[in-house]
Amino acid sequence: MIERYFNPLWRRILKFDWRFGLLLLLVVCITRFALVLDANVEANYSIIGYLMVASAVIPFVFLSRGGLREIGIRGAEDKIWLLYSPLLGIAAASLLFAVGYLLYGYGIENWFVYIGNSYNIPEGVVGRDKIIYFVIFALTGMTFSPIGEELFFRGIVHSSFKQSVGERAATVIDGVAFALTHLSHFGIVYTLMGWAFLPLPAFIWVVSMFLLSLIFNMCKRKSGSLLGAVLCHSGFNLGMIFYIIYYLN
Repeated sequence: MIERYFNPLWRRILKFDWRFGLLLLLVVCITRFALVLDANVEANYSIIGYLMVASAVIPFVFLSRGGLREIGIRGAEDKIWLLYSPLLGIAAASLLFAVGYLLYGYGIENWFVYIGNSYNIPEGVVGRDKIIYFVIFALTGMTFSPIGEELFFRGIVHSSFKQSVGERAATVIDGVAFALTHLSHFGIVYTLMGWAFLPLPAFIWVVSMFLLSLIFNMCKRKSGSLLGAVLCHSGFNLGMIFYIIYYLN
């Protein structure tokens, strides 16, 4: 029975189905959306790190050992995909960088430019100092959000919807939720002039995040483990941070 995917504490009050997945999305994603928008104003993103940790912990709070295996916390079945996955992530970041640069250059409409502004890197940083910034942001970017988001979106949320609507529909649902959540990171932007909405750049960004989610799901499926999705996500973040620091800063 799928209820056995829960820890005993939750079995009598919860069902591992679309309603549970929707509850998680509403609580976590709305909270995150609001916190990211506030962080864009305050230029303080430390709270987002705590939220990523909380997202990673959620499966362990609710799920039994069998439930954790069900969502993909297990050894990879096809280990070659643990190599392919980060390379796919880097390739996706490279393509998204190229599209943003060709369309918008160094303007605020470029998603990587806007996200890079949140890094608060001083102007004129070169040489060893730039390497230090890159290493710091790369290490954090390759751990917190890949682990937190993949355990949440491609893990517990995806699997809960899969029990009710099947694999394909669950892939679309977690992808749409992932993409819309990232609208708070870019699309609704905060500048010295105040808040603004960038319709076309936001549309491209959200569609890109949805397609990226499909790639993460593919890496999970091909590898037989959430580790594939985590590594692909880490590769994407590594590529994004590289282009922000070395090409847009």
